[in-house]
Amino acid sequence: MMKSLFKEQGAQFRVELVADPAVQEFVNTHASALDSAFQKVEMSDAMRRRLTRSNYIFSGMKAFHELHEAFPSLLDENGNRKPFERFLNDVQSIDKTYNSNYLRAEYNFVAASAEMAGRWEQFMRDGDRYNLQYRTQRDDKVRPEHAALDRVTLPPYDSFWEEFYPPNGWNCRCTVVQVRKSKYPETPHDEAMRLGDEALQRDTKGIFRFNAGKEGKSVPDYNPYTIRRCSTCPIAKGGKGRKLAFVPDNEVCQACAIFHECAGNAEKSATAIERKHYLKEMEPLLARRCEKTVGDSASVTVGFSTYGNKHLFSDTFSRSRVLTKDDLKNLDELLANATYLDESGLTHTRTDGIEHFYYFQTTLRGREIRLNVAKKVETDPHGRTRTSYFLYSVNDI
Repeated sequence: MMKSLFKEQGAQFRVELVADPAVQEFVNTHASALDSAFQKVEMSDAMRRRLTRSNYIFSGMKAFHELHEAFPSLLDENGNRKPFERFLNDVQSIDKTYNSNYLRAEYNFVAASAEMAGRWEQFMRDGDRYNLQYRTQRDDKVRPEHAALDRVTLPPYDSFWEEFYPPNGWNCRCTVVQVRKSKYPETPHDEAMRLGDEALQRDTKGIFRFNAGKEGKSVPDYNPYTIRRCSTCPIAKGGKGRKLAFVPDNEVCQACAIFHECAGNAEKSATAIERKHYLKEMEPLLARRCEKTVGDSASVTVGFSTYGNKHLFSDTFSRSRVLTKDDLKNLDELLANATYLDESGLTHTRTDGIEHFYYFQTTLRGREIRLNVAKKVETDPHGRTRTSYFLYSVNDI
């Protein structure tokens, strides 16, 4: 990365340098190190993708600051350009600060954020069956201000968790657990908010007031490498084509926009590759059929189609946490073992020829899932109709 900076010839730092391949390689390496912090944490694929993107943006903005800080070291005390060896030696302290001293705390924070993001998904799946309770490690390392939050108990949808959900600082080890409503009394909301404000009184910039699970980010938008306006910027929030919430001349904002664009391009490429891989694995399904009984005694031949397989890949994983992408190639086995559950007509007008749905139930890894079979009627140019039945989607029961 520093070699790319050394090649710069102008008298002013160019923000566009962050898109240089060598800089991008450094950013990806740093982001991968952060990603490894939650490699074994249980969470949805969607959450993992969001946290991975967050790590990339954070790593990119960190690299931008490191480059920006190293830029003046290109010249010596007389304004002459230094030899590369001297320049590299002079920026070693910067590298140590960013990639040794800071990295450990950042890694721990990302690990804690990811753990809590995974927990948040579980909390949301359970709804309001349980209350949530703040807990510290209850040892001599706990910060007094965090200790005051220990055993604060509130419903999962209380706004308290939007601001004071752990981690609440660098190297924070606090957590949140589900508790039975009958066992612990709820903490009054105002009292909980007061305790939260006191716990984060040292966070004068409000950096740590975020919920990693709710926002889908391992690091808040406003962090040591960004500016306060990042917390409301549409680009940071995932918006596209909208006016940015910053002054265009701000180099931090320009760099951020570049990293978001790079992240979007990388995600599109990775998604396309993944889609092609799994649809290829599903191709043998196109030749497989099975007889299924529907209603009282009627029997239909159910198979798979290219159209249905594409929908299965793109739609299913927002509906099922049981089915994984590796299960897609074995859907014929699940279908063969499924029993008829119900059927229904259309609830809205469709243009793809699907006229009816049949629902089947089966078990996967001890969990019940529903397989939705579509009935499609097509008419050829000669007026002849063809009816087909194929697996269209899967959802949890």
